[in-house]
Amino acid sequence: MRKLLAATLGVLSAIGGFVDIGDLVAASQAGARFGMAHAWVLLVGVLGICAYAEMAGRIAAVSGRAVFDLVRERLGPRVALLNLVASYVVTVVTLAAELGGVALAVQLATGVSYLLWVPVAAFAVWLVLWRMRFELMERVFGLAGLALLVFAVALVALPTDWGRLGRQAVQLSSAGQGWSAYWFVAVALFASTVSPYEVFFFSSGGVEERWSAADLADARSSVLIGFPVGGFLALSLIATAAVVYHPSGASLDTLDQVAQPVVLAFGGIGLAVAVLAFFAVTFGAALETGLSAAYAAAQYFGWQWGKRISPRKAARFHSVLLVSVLLGVLALLTRVDPIQLTEYMLIISAVALPLTYLPILVVANDRNYLGDRVNGRWTNLLGALFLLLIVVASVAAIPLAIITRMGQ
Repeated sequence: MRKLLAATLGVLSAIGGFVDIGDLVAASQAGARFGMAHAWVLLVGVLGICAYAEMAGRIAAVSGRAVFDLVRERLGPRVALLNLVASYVVTVVTLAAELGGVALAVQLATGVSYLLWVPVAAFAVWLVLWRMRFELMERVFGLAGLALLVFAVALVALPTDWGRLGRQAVQLSSAGQGWSAYWFVAVALFASTVSPYEVFFFSSGGVEERWSAADLADARSSVLIGFPVGGFLALSLIATAAVVYHPSGASLDTLDQVAQPVVLAFGGIGLAVAVLAFFAVTFGAALETGLSAAYAAAQYFGWQWGKRISPRKAARFHSVLLVSVLLGVLALLTRVDPIQLTEYMLIISAVALPLTYLPILVVANDRNYLGDRVNGRWTNLLGALFLLLIVVASVAAIPLAIITRMGQ
């Protein structure tokens, strides 16, 4: 139980990257269109984000400072400012999508238009960020997000051809959809697993929890349990869609269609659990993205920051938090589709990924900050290979989006 509670920061961090509102639909679309042919993307993404999240957690535990704080000091204000601007824009737009996701989940439960729930969702998110203790927040919403495991259970209840799923998972196939569309979906899924705000939130969360070098074991547990759980949840979404939709070639683009496999398996009870899961993961992702936006700004400018510090003593941090939530609401009130909004931002995020992950690799090898806790040979090898993959995805994202008209 202690290990599970120690891992809730990793679970909450992973929820924001693997199963936010855009990914709930994107992963299901991938399963419906291509079967299990993108399973390898999630595997690679989990390996990579575990490597870099471990670096970020180690940096926080050993130095007592968050990653973005050290990036500015190590690489200079100009490079860090570019990183801040790109990260903040992507994170705030993603926050808007998550608020929309919370509202869509409530709409699914009540039948009332999601636009009417957007201000309510935003107020609830802000209230939790303002009043709830960090440890309680991560445990409540990290563990509540595990309700999405209902999709994995549904696989057992559905008439699943396990051999067919296994063959799809080990074979590259465009399933008649075209290879450009296949690789577009691969880049989008990959970007979703390694969203920049994941590592900013995770390292800042370590500082919030006052990690020290003595807490490195807990930090690694949080990484090695939390992020694979997020990957498994996303894989379950792909698999259930592959079972229900892929044989008939049907497509899906709404939240109720994502829930359909669970409804087929368990009826009304399944729908209730799915709605709870959708609410939990989107609310958790909204908390993560809101905090990440404020963390990055406060750490760059050297302000007081953190949920442990009262709004009076960290007024600028809490102001950025509130403004970020309000910007998310304003974006949604333009009637933009929250799901499409996240899908577009996944591509933009893919372009910006090298700005986040290269500085982490640099700082994780700096003995001035980490002493003898710098990266080992194998960690650097994995980090370098993953960084190369990030660069490839970054270069390919925009051309693939144009060629496929956003995966159509």
